[in-house]
Formats: sequence, C-alpha cells, structure tokens
Amino acid sequence: MEPIETIQQFYARVRKTDAEDIPLNNAGSGHFNVFPRDTCYRATPYGRRDFYKVSLILGTGKLHYADKWVELDRPSLLFSNPMMPYSWESVSTEQKGWYCLFTEAFVHPMERKETLQDSPLFKVGGMPAFFVDERQQGEIAHIFLKMTEEMASDYAHKFDLLRNYLHLLIHQAMKMQPSDHAERLIGAAARIAQQFLDLLERQFPVDTTETELQLKTANDFAEKLSVHVNHLNRALKEVTGKTTTEHISARVIKEAMALLRHSDWNISQIAYGLGFEYPAYFNIFFKKHTGLTPLQVRSVVV
Repeated sequence: MEPIETIQQFYARVRKTDAEDIPLNNAGSGHFNVFPRDTCYRATPYGRRDFYKVSLILGTGKLHYADKWVELDRPSLLFSNPMMPYSWESVSTEQKGWYCLFTEAFVHPMERKETLQDSPLFKVGGMPAFFVDERQQGEIAHIFLKMTEEMASDYAHKFDLLRNYLHLLIHQAMKMQPSDHAERLIGAAARIAQQFLDLLERQFPVDTTETELQLKTANDFAEKLSVHVNHLNRALKEVTGKTTTEHISARVIKEAMALLRHSDWNISQIAYGLGFEYPAYFNIFFKKHTGLTPLQVRSVVV
C-alpha cells in the first residue's frame, strides 16, 4: 500500500506545483483550497491522504474505499478523510464539479476539543458519498462557486468566510442522512461499545510493514478501556449482538481483504502487519473466516 500522501505531494501530483511553494498554514490556522474537477486525473492512486476533502462529483465513476466500492452514476457529494484509504476511477469522459481540501486545524482551532472524526460524515466505516437531486446540486454548486470566488479575493477575513461555507456543505450533507443515522445510543453499555468500536477503527488502515497492531485481543481492548473483559463483552453483545472477538476478527479480515486487493505486500508482510507472528497462523485464521486462503484471494485480484 502507498504511504500516506501529504498536501505537498498532492499538489505536486495533481497541480504539478513545486511542493516547496505550498504553505501548510495558508489559512493562518491549517490549510484550505478549492479547485474545479475538470483538471483531475481520470484515476487516483489507492491510499490515505493526510487531509480532508469534500467533492461535488458531476460525472460517473467508481469509488473504492476501505474494502468496498460503489458506483457513483449520478451527481454526488463525497466526503474523504485521513483515516480511510480510497481511490477514484472515472467512467464518463467528462468530469465536472469542484473539490475543496483542508486540514483539521482549519476547521477546529487548537484550543477546541472536538474533531472531525466525531462527525458522522467523516466517521470511519461510514458511507462517504451522498447522491444529490437537482435542487441540492444547485445549492451545493453555488457554495463551491462562492468558495472559488472568495479564495481569489484579497478580503482580510476570507478564510473565516470559507470556513463558514465549508460548514454549510457539511450541514447540507447531514440533512441528507436518514434520521436513524442521527440517533445516538445512550447508556453505559452503548458508551462502552462505541468506545471499543472507535478504538478498534483507529488501528486501521495498516499503512506500513514496519509496525504491527498493538491491540489484538479482547483483553487488550478491555485493559485499554479500563473495564473487565467480561463487562466489555456483555456491553458489545447487548448493543451489537456480537462478541468482542467477533468484532476484532471481522475487522482484521476486512483489512486483510483490502491489503490483498490493493497492496503489493506479500502474504508474510500482511500477516505481520495484522499482528500474526507467523504467516501460517494468518492463513489458518483467514481460511476459517472466509473459506479461502489469502493466496486464493490474491490470485483472483491479479
């Protein structure tokens, strides 16, 4: 899998600009920029970026993210975050729309505690794309046009205004979410379950073969959350219907599938990156949960 792409590398690749010329704090706090999509490449490399991105996609294509893919066959609003690897493969020749990229520091000043990862739009494992109708497309396009206009202005407080435009985009998408997505579980069991799931997701995606997963067992997670392993297991079973081990195994399999399909790592490297001491242990685990060997999945991709 490719290393995490930085903002400088993004500009060098997409805008063909010398990375040394790109100020990381062009907004005073953090970084922000907006571009039309008609200059984008027809395909982007699969991997993670160290910045957030919101795109209005006018054109058809395939979005590959985590171990899934979805066909965007009509106008869509796409949210991409640093925790989720993704790539874009255009289908239609014409690719229109806009995209803006920004850092966490641009949206939330350092003194504030909330993060974009708390937002349902950027939550790891969530669906990052929303289909928009003609009215929504017009409203979102208008916001991007105002962003583009403001970015080119010399107004002293333009980044404050751009931050507000970005929040408008976020609220447009939040209104599109089904109401059941907005409802949050309450109670001690739900809080523990959510803390576990967040902790589990933060270990992924696996980006390098130099390190391995730190939390691999139910006991590891219980110790990190300062609860007894039986209490953690009961909470998860009550809220999700699955045990701690089932959640861990499913997430490891999901990551293994992504690495087998999208990386050039060999089986031993994938096994080590996912916390297995020996490739043989990984092979047994993988076949138990999928019915296939890692090599069989790799050969289908190739």
